[in-house]
Amino acid sequence: MSDFVFNISKGRIGEFYNRVENSDPTNAAFVLVPLETTGLESDATLKDYDTLALLLAAANNEQATMGRKVLTDADLAAVPSPDDANDRYDFDLPDVTWTGATGNAISKMLVCYDADTTGGTDANIVPCTAHDFVTTPDGSDIMAQIAAAGFFRAS
Repeated sequence: MSDFVFNISKGRIGEFYNRVENSDPTNAAFVLVPLETTGLESDATLKDYDTLALLLAAANNEQATMGRKVLTDADLAAVPSPDDANDRYDFDLPDVTWTGATGNAISKMLVCYDADTTGGTDANIVPCTAHDFVTTPDGSDIMAQIAAAGFFRAS
């Protein structure tokens, strides 16, 4: 297992970030979705799903006890500038905490793009990145720091 970018999102994540940060459309957001260890498919299989609905209709299970976290424009830092010295573009998300987390063990955390958090469905949510996130909720707080260098790097 490792971190990866979903095929549907390759070359698009910077634009998704820009859309969420600029509220274009108004209800655009990133959605963090924890996946349970039980039933989790291989990374090679996961990266081919084009919507969250398709991913969850397969063997994969969302850890719904903890629930999803929605990150809107108010949660994101300004759209970063390119790192010209290193010829790359790094995008970061804030750390997110689930207070008193319980439920089944987790192995992956998805970062997805939702263009309309008020009217869309999982069929409209685009999976962007998947991150190894192995933990078993025990009632204490769980904090997700997707990656110290950022959740996505275009290089």
